[in-house]
Amino acid sequence: MAEFDYDLFVIGGGSGGVRAARMSANYGAKVALAEESRYGGTCVIRGCVPKKLLVYASSFAESFEDAAGFGWTVSAPSFDWPRLIAAKDKEIDRLEGVYERNLGLAGVETIRSRATVVDPHTVRLEADGREVSAKHILIATGGAPFVPDFPGSELAGTSNDALDLERFPNRVIVVGGGYIACEFACIFNGLGAEVTQVYRRDLFLRGFDMDVRRHMAEAMRAKGVDLRFNSDIAEISALSEGYEAVLTDGGRIAADFILYATGRDPNTAGLGLEQAGVKLTATGAVAVDDWSQSSVPSIFAVGDVTDRLALTPVAIREGAAFADTVFGAKPTKADHSDVATAVFTQPEIGTVGLSEEAARESHDVEVYRSAFRPMLHTLSGRDEKMLMKLVVDKASRRVLGVHIVGHGAGEMIQLAGIAVKMGATKEDFDRTVAVHPTAAEELVTMREPVA
Repeated sequence: MAEFDYDLFVIGGGSGGVRAARMSANYGAKVALAEESRYGGTCVIRGCVPKKLLVYASSFAESFEDAAGFGWTVSAPSFDWPRLIAAKDKEIDRLEGVYERNLGLAGVETIRSRATVVDPHTVRLEADGREVSAKHILIATGGAPFVPDFPGSELAGTSNDALDLERFPNRVIVVGGGYIACEFACIFNGLGAEVTQVYRRDLFLRGFDMDVRRHMAEAMRAKGVDLRFNSDIAEISALSEGYEAVLTDGGRIAADFILYATGRDPNTAGLGLEQAGVKLTATGAVAVDDWSQSSVPSIFAVGDVTDRLALTPVAIREGAAFADTVFGAKPTKADHSDVATAVFTQPEIGTVGLSEEAARESHDVEVYRSAFRPMLHTLSGRDEKMLMKLVVDKASRRVLGVHIVGHGAGEMIQLAGIAVKMGATKEDFDRTVAVHPTAAEELVTMREPVA
């Protein structure tokens, strides 16, 4: 008889866990995956996919306005929030079905149950109390939104709640300064809400290039988002209609919805990891090495439950590297360097590599920067500018960072990311013939450094 019930037991049905399970099964391993909620995890069910659908919806308001400048006559548009949410839910249901079906096609046994770790080789299924054994256990439980404790904090919502509101909130307060906060501030603003974004530091998007941060603040203010930096919420109270937030500076703001996007915690609570000997970080994440292996040799972890890059494509790469290493006889480390990423604000941000500030800590750099009004906005009359920036190492001429703010930035940065990953130099960019007329041609036509 086999020593274990399974070669691999995966806890968590998000992108990283699903990729690891499918690939491991394709390598011939006997695999089971337990998910207590819905297959697809944060990205598919309550993260990047539904959020991007809302981003698309919120962008149409400006498109209707811009159309007039190009000769179109558009009657006064109206927006139906319940219709959008119903369409979003239908698409999420379809995608969840695809995830579950693909697991089955790969030969993975799927179990709808919360699972916890009993010891280095044993998992308990909470649905029926069964205990099963596995040679390897993979933790891929992701993360969850965090709301700090303060008076009235139970009245605040999170990004999870924002995706399922029954009624559209006409007045919204967004608290936080990262990806999620900025994206939802722009979503609700684009859909017509009165939006205030509160952030406790002097400028949001910490860790991004400073030019990008400043550009975004100006652009969002121009679109009507009320940015309150160096501020925070001290208390929330319920009104007869909606809520009132009291700020630390004494100001008061009424709102129909208060969204907290102040960080996410790894989903490790109650999993039994510490009792099994798994070391956790100060933030509660599973501490892993370059091979995604925890302090217990038989237990691994990938994705947002670890303290690395909390991005879906990174979790997928980590899951694939785990399967290649453990079951594919191809030892592979996930590469976390020069990962391109986008922030789906309005305007959009695309970035890869080092910011100017980070680059200057270890390199003598040249900076090429251009802010211009793209052709899209010439006839529409919109005053919005696009930002393009290259950070270049003077000695090697290698492009260390590319930063874009404007329409299509996310699409552009994917391709720019290939060049940066390959070690392209500024001269490689210069030798590339521009595609005209496009906004992206600015990346290969900037010649004079600004710093």
